[in-house]
Formats: sequence, C-alpha cells, structure tokens
Amino acid sequence: MTERLTTVQYEYQPGVFQASEPNKYTLDTLAPGEMILNMGPQHPSTHGVLRFEVVTDGEVVVDVVPHLGYLHRCFEKHAESLPYNQTIPFVDRLDYMGAMNNEHVFCMGVERMLGIDQDLLTRPDGRRVEYIRVLVAELNRLASHFVALGTYALDIGAYTPFLWMMRDREHLQRLLEWVSGARMLYNYIWIGGLYYDLPVGFEERCGEFLKYLKPKLLELQQLVIDNKIFVQRTANVGVLPLPVAISYGCTGPMLRGSGLRYDLRRIDNYSVYPELEFDVPIGEGKMGTLGDCWDRSYVRVQECWESVRIAEQCLTQLTGDLKRTRDFDPQALVPKKIRPKAQEFYIRGEIPKGELGFFFRADGRSDVPFRCRARSCSYHNLSVIGEISKGAMIADLVAIIGSIDVVMGEVDR
Repeated sequence: MTERLTTVQYEYQPGVFQASEPNKYTLDTLAPGEMILNMGPQHPSTHGVLRFEVVTDGEVVVDVVPHLGYLHRCFEKHAESLPYNQTIPFVDRLDYMGAMNNEHVFCMGVERMLGIDQDLLTRPDGRRVEYIRVLVAELNRLASHFVALGTYALDIGAYTPFLWMMRDREHLQRLLEWVSGARMLYNYIWIGGLYYDLPVGFEERCGEFLKYLKPKLLELQQLVIDNKIFVQRTANVGVLPLPVAISYGCTGPMLRGSGLRYDLRRIDNYSVYPELEFDVPIGEGKMGTLGDCWDRSYVRVQECWESVRIAEQCLTQLTGDLKRTRDFDPQALVPKKIRPKAQEFYIRGEIPKGELGFFFRADGRSDVPFRCRARSCSYHNLSVIGEISKGAMIADLVAIIGSIDVVMGEVDR
C-alpha cells in the first residue's frame, strides 16, 4: 500500500503574522503605530548571518531582538570528541579574524593543566616560543581591528577607509601566511610550542612593515576618527553606560569604550605580557557621551598603536637575547601524550573582541576532554544591542551594530 504525499498550502490570513522562525513580537503585542522589520540574515551591515527583529515606531527603534544560530558548527561537541591538539583547527574558526589569539588562549589553558606553562616562561627555547606567540597574536590583533574599522566606515558610507584598511591588512596576512602557510586559519600555535620557527628574514621584514604602518595609522586617525561626518554619525549614538556593560558581561573595546581600564593582558598577566610596556586605552567621551560608538572606535584605533609597541618590543627580544640559533626547537616542549590529571579548569585571554575563555573538565584517563566549553565575548557584547538601541533612529542602528564588531563564528560556535 502506498501513501499519498500531500503538500500543506499556506494561505494568507489577515492579522496573523507568519515567520520562518519564532519571533519575540507578534502583531497582537505591538502598540498602535509600531511595526516589525527584519534586518538580516543576509543584510550586509549585520556582519554575518545574523537576523535582527526590529520593532519600530516610524523611524524610531523601540526594541531589537537578535536571532542567532545560522552559523552553528558544534564546536564544543567536536572538542569533546577529539584529542586536545586536534581541536586547535576548530579553535581557529571561532573568531576567524583573530585565529592566532584563539590558539594562544586554548593552548595556554591545556599547558597549565599539564603543568608545563612555567617551562615555557623560564627555559630559553620556551621564552622564544612565547615571544613569537605574542608577536603573531598582536599582528593578528591589528588585522582584526583593521577589518572592524574598515567595514565600520563602509557601513556608515565611507568607502576609501575600507580600501586602505584592506590594503594594510593584506600586508599582515602575507606576513602571517609566511609564518604558518595559511592566510586566516593558521594552526600555528601548538600545545607546548609552535609548528615551526619564524622564517629567516621575518624579523627584519616585520620591522620594516611596522615602520611603514605608523604613518598609516595617523592617516586613519585623520580620515576616519577625526572626520566631521564620522563624528556626527557616531558621537552620542549607541551609548553604553558602564554599569550596563558590566551587567551584560561585555569585554574588550566594548567595555573599555565605556571607561573601564580592564584588559586581561594586564589583569591576568599571562604569557610574557608582564615584561612588555603598553597602555590600556579607554573611552573618554571626547566627542560626545562616554561609551558611545565613537568611543569604541577610538579605543580600537588606540589599541592598534599599542599592538605596534608590543610587536616592536617582541622583535627587539627575538633579535637580541632570544635570537634564533641552530639548537632552537619550537617543538621541544610539545608533549608526546596530552593527558591532564582529573580536574576542572578555566582559562581566559584577551582576544581582539574581548575575553575568550575555555572551561575544561578532564577525567585523567583520556587525551580527549570530557567537557570543553567556550566563553564567547562576541555573544555577550551582542546581547546588549537591545539596551543601547532603544530610542535610536533606524539609520543609527547600522552604526550601533557595526560598533560592536561581532563575528558570528564565535557567537554561534
């Protein structure tokens, strides 16, 4: 006996709102004069497959509800099915704009669980490894901020800064590709070491690039941050008060833009950051209200200057006391068997967008974690969008979204 397949016919019913996925608001819950707009998930200004359910009263935003899950990749389940070292390529794909920073945090956590983190800070081979890690992480931080600033200017209507930022980011990507063989997803930082030493001549080429970059950062300051139109579009828009930022768990430039000098490279003093001199920029409300979109962009530009300072100090060490030798083996401290003792451990680090954390639960019998949980800074930063968008204009909503600088690979995981 065969069954007949029937198709369900959807008919338009006046007063009944039909959506492909559940909405928070329905026509019955709207006040007179309000309407629901969908922004995304293919809208270019949402910076990825992200959908916003926007409730408006004319041109004024009443509420914004983000809808997630379009880029879910089961990262945590993958991490619980593979050995620690085989998870690193998946870690790259969280915040794919700052993959080196992701690797650094993940590997640092496993190294502390194994008890080999102090060897990396005391042995000469290990110290060179750590300085290389910080160098490539700061170069990747620059590349991430260039994308954030360039695409943000494009969202607001400025095309030239986007081209300039992509030009300089290309130089950074070529340097990182020279190091690792990949342009964005590197798998370069390994648990206990590195895939390979820096290529011969890398330090000199990197130093030349940093000299080239300094005038370009001044141009960025003049062309974008101090630009009258940019200031008018971002000052006093999307104001994030510090108590609200703390309540929502915001970190990175979102939190520092609201005036709190909180940077895990200084707070936790991990890796060789305690040996390096750099400042932690914060928003000061120079052009408008403290914690607005302009402050967040200003903090990112200032962090670019600090990353250049850190990279120059790393190059000084790598060409001085820790210069390359024939005896240097970047994999000398890489454990042959990665099997931590039974424990629960949380590690966190400062990636370009904020605090990235990993929670591990090891059973002591396997080289596969029993539990691996990722703490996404972009998820927390995005969750505040409804608070800082109420009362804004629809045109300003695009500016607010761009100032958060989210990457959906990290939000959805």
